Amino acid sequence: MKNWKRMLAAGLILTVAFGVLIGCAPKGAAKPQVTLMIKLPPLTVANADTDIKDAYEILKQAGQEFAAQYANADVTVKVVKFAYTEEDDYITDCFDTEDAADVLFEGYFNMAGYIHTGRVVPLDDIITEDMRSDVDDASWEMSQVNGKTYMLPYYSLQNTLCFKKKLFRQCGLDEYIGEEGTIQSWTLDEWEHILSTLSEKLPKMSYPMLMYAKNDQGDTHIMTLLRSRGSEFFDKNGRFHINTPEGVAALQWIADCYKKGYFPAGCENMEINDCNTLFLNNQLAIYMTNSATAINLDSDTMGFVNFPSEDGAGYNTSFVTGFEVFDNGDAAKLEAAKAFVRYFYDNEELMNYAQVGIPASKATTERVSEHIFMQEAYSANAVNTVDFTANNPNWRGVRDVFYPHIHDLLAGNRTPKEVAAAIDADCNAAIENGWANSKLHK
Repeated sequence: MKNWKRMLAAGLILTVAFGVLIGCAPKGAAKPQVTLMIKLPPLTVANADTDIKDAYEILKQAGQEFAAQYANADVTVKVVKFAYTEEDDYITDCFDTEDAADVLFEGYFNMAGYIHTGRVVPLDDIITEDMRSDVDDASWEMSQVNGKTYMLPYYSLQNTLCFKKKLFRQCGLDEYIGEEGTIQSWTLDEWEHILSTLSEKLPKMSYPMLMYAKNDQGDTHIMTLLRSRGSEFFDKNGRFHINTPEGVAALQWIADCYKKGYFPAGCENMEINDCNTLFLNNQLAIYMTNSATAINLDSDTMGFVNFPSEDGAGYNTSFVTGFEVFDNGDAAKLEAAKAFVRYFYDNEELMNYAQVGIPASKATTERVSEHIFMQEAYSANAVNTVDFTANNPNWRGVRDVFYPHIHDLLAGNRTPKEVAAAIDADCNAAIENGWANSKLHK
C-alpha cells in the first residue's frame, strides 16, 4: 500500500513538471519581456491627412500601436534617431550590445552593406503573394541578394538638381527656367552657358552650383557628375572604371569649373549642408534635391533639372528607403521585430506616409496619387535613372575612400588623371574587401 501511494505521488509530481515544461502553465503566466530597438537617420514622411512629417514620430506611433496589440510578448519599443555622420556609432558600433538595432529604417545605399555582415535576416517568410505583386520588380531586385529579400521597400526617392528661378531671371536666363512641374535636361553647351552667365552676373559671395568634399555626405551626386562626359562609371563586373578618357574628362570639367568660379570658394573644405545653407540664403543658384525634400520647395520659385550628360538627356539617381531586421541572438526579439515590420505594412494609414516619395506599394500609390509631389514628372524621368552602387557590398567603405580624392582634385593636389587612377584603385579595393568579408545570415 505504501509503495502504491509513493508511486502515485511521484506520478503526480512528474505530471505537473511535464506540464510546466511543455507550456501548460496556469492562465496568466508571464509573457517574455522584449525591448525592440528601432533606429533611423533624419528622414521625412508625408501624409495629407496629418501634420506629421518626421519619420521618427510615425515610427514612435507605430511602435506604441504595435506593442498594444502584440500577443506573443510584452513589448517595449524604443525609437532612436541618429545623425547621418554618426551612423557607425549607432549601428555597427552597437553590434552585440543591448543598444543594437533590431529594426532599421533607412535608405538602401547604407542598408545594403549591413546585409553582408550576416546579421540582417531574410524577410521572405513575412512577404505574402499580395505584397510581392504590390511592389515593382526593380524595387525587389534592389532589396535582394542571391534571391532572398533582406529589405522591405517603403518608398523610392529620385535625386535631381534644383535651381532658383529668381536668380536665373536676374541673370537673364529666363529661357532655361522651363514649365512648372517639369524636370528639365540641358545640353553640355547649355550647361556651360548657364554656369558662365551665373558666374558673371551673380552678386559677390554668390555662386552658380554646389560642390563639396569635406566628408562622404552627398558623394552620390559627385559620382553622378563623373558620368557627364560619357563615362559608364562601372565596368561589366560592377567595379569602378573612372580612369578612362570619359572619366578623366569629367574630372577635368569639375576642376575647370572650380577655377572659373562656378563653385563656392573653399568648396574642398565644405560639406553638402554648407551648400544647403548657401542655397537657402540665395547665395547658390543650383543645388540638389530629391522627391522628399522637393515637396517642401515652392515650385513657383524653384525649377528642377537632371544632372548633366553627354547626350543632353540628363541623369538622375533613385534609391529605395525601407526596413531591415537584425538578428541579435534573441528569438523573441527577432520574432517581434519581424512582426512589427509586417504590422506596419498591413496598416494603410502607416503606408500612406510613403507619399513623401514614390510609394513602393502600387496600392498605396493609387490611394494617395493626388498628394504625391510631381508624380508624373518623376515617373517619366525614371528612364534617365542610373545605378549608383551596382549592388556592391561595403558601399560605406567606398564612400570613405572616394571623397578624399575629390578633395585633392579641388585643392589642386593631384591631376584629374591621377585622381581617376586613385579612385579606381581605392574604391575597387573597398569593394573587393566587401566581397571577401561578405557573409549572409544563416
